[in-house]
Amino acid sequence: MDVGELLNYQPDRGAKRPREEDGGAAGEDDSRGGKQLKGMGARELARYREAAGIGIEAGGEMKEAEELMGDRRKILDKLMDQDEEEPEAELVDESSVKKMILTFEKRSYKNQELRIKFPDNPEKFMESELDLNDIIQEMHVITTMPDLYHLLVELNAVHSLLGLLSHENTDILSQKMVLSIMNGISHVAIAVVDLLQELTDIDTLHESEEGAEVLIDALLEGQVVALLVQNMERLDEQVKEEADGIFNTLAIIENMAEFRPGLCTEAAQQGLMQWLLKRIKVKMPFDANKLYCSEILAILLQNNDNTRELLGEMDGIDVLLQQLSVFKRHNPSMAEEQEMMENLFDALCSCLMLPANRDRFLRGEGLQLMNLMLREKKMSRTSALKVLDHGMIGPEGADNCHKFVDILGLRTIFPLFMKTPKKMKKTGTTEKEHEEHVCSIIASMLRNLKSQQRSRLLNKFTENDCEKVDRLMELHFKYLEAVQQADKRIEGEKHEMVRRGEILDDNMEDEFYLRRLDAGLFVLQLICYVMVEISNSGISQLQQRVHQILNLRGGSVKLVRHIMREYAESIGDGKSDEFKEAERKRIMDLVENF
Repeated sequence: MDVGELLNYQPDRGAKRPREEDGGAAGEDDSRGGKQLKGMGARELARYREAAGIGIEAGGEMKEAEELMGDRRKILDKLMDQDEEEPEAELVDESSVKKMILTFEKRSYKNQELRIKFPDNPEKFMESELDLNDIIQEMHVITTMPDLYHLLVELNAVHSLLGLLSHENTDILSQKMVLSIMNGISHVAIAVVDLLQELTDIDTLHESEEGAEVLIDALLEGQVVALLVQNMERLDEQVKEEADGIFNTLAIIENMAEFRPGLCTEAAQQGLMQWLLKRIKVKMPFDANKLYCSEILAILLQNNDNTRELLGEMDGIDVLLQQLSVFKRHNPSMAEEQEMMENLFDALCSCLMLPANRDRFLRGEGLQLMNLMLREKKMSRTSALKVLDHGMIGPEGADNCHKFVDILGLRTIFPLFMKTPKKMKKTGTTEKEHEEHVCSIIASMLRNLKSQQRSRLLNKFTENDCEKVDRLMELHFKYLEAVQQADKRIEGEKHEMVRRGEILDDNMEDEFYLRRLDAGLFVLQLICYVMVEISNSGISQLQQRVHQILNLRGGSVKLVRHIMREYAESIGDGKSDEFKEAERKRIMDLVENF
């Protein structure tokens, strides 16, 4: 940014200091402000320029212009001399940090005392407010020394900082006072949020695990999430500084959740889940905060049944469906909005891992919405397929499977089975992922459907001279080849390890198995399951077609049985032993009759 651009820069955030109208006060501010100009960056310089123009009286346009130009010249002079006047940075050590924290505590106490003494006269505590804001800004230097975080806890600074999150700023001012000094009031609560965001930066936390643990413990003990949520409730996102405050607040929560995933349940219960759902529902133009809210929501729900249940109880499933319905017929307008859409879909998929939320999804007409998305062929189609997979899998998905057939979902899913869409690069989905979800949905329906709905599904495989069986067998050989190639590579690696005298432990075997799954083994298992299900359906036409194609292409019934036995051994993770045993027996009975 050149000098001209700097002088014409219009800052978005409120001024850091007010300019008093009386001469004595102004002189005092000038002397203090002059010291602060040393080392100022462009952003702070712009704020100072804005503050310098606040107290100008309406004494004529010429006078205003002259004063403004005078201020600009002063800033320009300071800027030109900045390199010469820049003082050397003070050494940050334990002693200087202690001194800084002590100064912070003194100014915080003084500000609190004056606020209590003069609750209706902001002029009386204005100076202490500015001093408090200054020391909070200076405390950012502590973020460079995470091994000294314990001092913040030992000297009670964390407790004091959390107390300032409920600090009042402009809300107690009379209208008259607002007009004259509103822009000069320091947003102390937002300054604290900025500081906490830097203190909890995930890279900084990992620099000193011990210091990070002490800080996070102290923050959680002080109910930091509840205080942050209360602070966000009173911020106005129409004001850029306060919108930034919300963004930084969400960053604090993300940092802590990444460092200590176990706090997600506690955070959700302290009002965060409710606030996120409320914010996502707000009808206002898409912005960075809405994107961040969707991201935090997806993080809270990941691998956590407690937060999933909490969201369900708050009617969160309906909120997610309402927000996603926008993308039924319209694609996201930008990459960030697409990211938000994917976050909401991920959150919905996580919620559907909880059986109780499957019922809420069914009652909220989630199946109908996903079915429409599949038909509309927009960017949401791929994610809608993933949601259907999550909603219909396992015995808990039986009701959704029956309802899907009732709403004519078979007409939607089988065209996607017969031909994998080519335009999937925009959504970041691979051909394998698409085929996995489609095959999983068909396998779930074969497992869960009864009576009339099951007959309708099986009849689909007999249509047009069993074309869907032909497609099924085509996919079978496609993924069989991919898995066999992966097996060949893995066997080569195993022989090499044995030759070197390395031991193949259980962890290594698990890693190899995951690689086989990633190569396409899971999709192959789903395809084989569909093959044995339709062969045991009692429709001889289907069984004959499956065996006919196997023989024609050199396939093996023995190999299919082997794949299904391997599938049966791994099925039902996270389920009860009784369920696992019953499901294994059911699958093995199908295999024996294949």
